[in-house]
Amino acid sequence: MKTIDKFTFGVGDRFAHQAEAQLRAFQQLADRGIPVTPVWNKSNREHLIVDSDPAGTRAAADAAVSSLGWTSDYLLDADHINLGTVDRYLPHCDFYTIDVADDIGTPAAPEEIATFIDRHPELIGTIEIEGIAAPLRITREDVEKTARQFLKACELAGRIYRHIAGAKDGEDFIAEVSMDETDDPQTPPEMLVILAAIADQGFPIQTIAPKFTGRFNKGVDYVGDLARFEQEFNDDLAVIAHAIKAYGLPGTLKLSVHSGSDKFSIYGPIRRALARTGAGLHIKTAGTTWLEELIGLAEAGGEALALAKQIYATALEKKEALCEPYATVIDVDDSKLPGAEEVNEWTSGHYTDALRHDQSNPAYNQHFRQLLHVGFKVAAQLGDTYLDALKANTGVIGKNVTENIYQRHMVPLFLEEEDRPRQ
Repeated sequence: MKTIDKFTFGVGDRFAHQAEAQLRAFQQLADRGIPVTPVWNKSNREHLIVDSDPAGTRAAADAAVSSLGWTSDYLLDADHINLGTVDRYLPHCDFYTIDVADDIGTPAAPEEIATFIDRHPELIGTIEIEGIAAPLRITREDVEKTARQFLKACELAGRIYRHIAGAKDGEDFIAEVSMDETDDPQTPPEMLVILAAIADQGFPIQTIAPKFTGRFNKGVDYVGDLARFEQEFNDDLAVIAHAIKAYGLPGTLKLSVHSGSDKFSIYGPIRRALARTGAGLHIKTAGTTWLEELIGLAEAGGEALALAKQIYATALEKKEALCEPYATVIDVDDSKLPGAEEVNEWTSGHYTDALRHDQSNPAYNQHFRQLLHVGFKVAAQLGDTYLDALKANTGVIGKNVTENIYQRHMVPLFLEEEDRPRQ
């Protein structure tokens, strides 16, 4: 088993041009005495949209590490893989986010549920969990209901893990299980049942992504009940610590927060929980870097600004098709979207003010930002026109990429108020 570090931070590089700029953020954090391991992640859907492959992601990460002299660990995540998509990642990745969404809710057979309960009588009754004030009171019916919903998904996770392990022939890697594709957040009793079922599969899960309350829309801040999120996050940490001891799961097992980029309002609750418990964290931030590319192009002015405007105009024209695959994770109000002709008259400052995630700026437009977040397909279809613009404006784009990851994401997650750099 490859052992995961305490803090890991997923970054996405849609067009494989920003790995160095991303890595500089990790260097800045390391200079503050906080080691966080970079994890470059890219889903199969993203590869298909931009016509890339995992070998390119590996090459970009390796080149950045070599160029900047990074000597600590770094990882490549085969993001949201299943049995149908994992094979292309096998030669290149050492972190696998096992996506079992398709089997969540697939009912387990009554005899499978009965066997599971017979194997885990400890799940029924009153269970004291350190860190949760009230004891969990779990009935047999509760366990049956949770097993019916999640047992097949846990079995699928085991099958996918064994497929990867067999193909990699003993090579170490890290396994995450994604359980966030449900309608409702898992309760502490449900999380405990899920972890028991994963333990039965006999593979070393090191991160788990549960469903949290609220909306985790792409590229914008969290929307929901912050107090409830904080309670769920702390409860999940407590259940994980309990399950590690109860079921012999790896001591490195930790929470993973998906769609974590730009969720600034939850970073404080997460930081407090980590400080209080000493727990680790994996957080995924992907599309936020692509938006910094657009901000950098707009800042550069001239032809680069014109290209950023063109991308928005095309995204607006193709809005329905671009938004449809992401319908559950975006909220775009058409009435709040500026027209293409209006944007075409914007200065660099107008464009960057609308797009940059600065909620203190009255010109910031979360609808404009969300549309462009899912609009990277437009840039991909521009081919070398877009890639050449990235190369021509490496400096200004890289500055924005590094600042966004470090200042807006890492600092509030990992540094206490008194330790933060003054702007």
